[in-house]
Amino acid sequence: MKIQSRIQSFVCVAALAAMVGCATTEEPKPAPAPAPAPAPAAPAATPVPVAKPAPVPPKPMALRVTSVELFEFDKSRLTQVATDKLDREVVVRLGEFQVIRQINVNGHADRLGSAQYNQKLSERRAEAVKAYLARQGAPADKIETYGFGKTLQVKSCPDQKNRKALIECLQPNRRVEVEVLGTARP
Repeated sequence: MKIQSRIQSFVCVAALAAMVGCATTEEPKPAPAPAPAPAPAAPAATPVPVAKPAPVPPKPMALRVTSVELFEFDKSRLTQVATDKLDREVVVRLGEFQVIRQINVNGHADRLGSAQYNQKLSERRAEAVKAYLARQGAPADKIETYGFGKTLQVKSCPDQKNRKALIECLQPNRRVEVEVLGTARP
């Protein structure tokens, strides 16, 4: 019996051990660590001011006007028709400029007469236009005059026995060309 009681004791102890072993519970898992707090946001970057694009500089501008019928034959005095024409073609258009850098006034003569005489006549014609433009408000210190005499003819006429007809035919050569250089108004 002793053996039997020992076996029973052993079985009991084994059963008890099994029960105790089965009854054991695992250690509870540790609670998950709290999620790390998000790192504080970096301070908002101060916006860098966007530079405005540089203003587009006004465009350079040139006004070229060739005015004919300004002078009578062998004269350097402006006619009323001439001043009206200069007003319409040049003076009014000066307002298109923000800045006037230079005004070139080129005088011309027809082919009748000596080269020396026509050179002086073309210079007087250019000076007459300069004086008129300055009286109308053009900056006199920006006006330069040039005389080209009879060197740059724009109309060629055959020699004629009728001098009056020849003078009339050559009229486009008695002219002044005005060139205004500057910056256009925006």
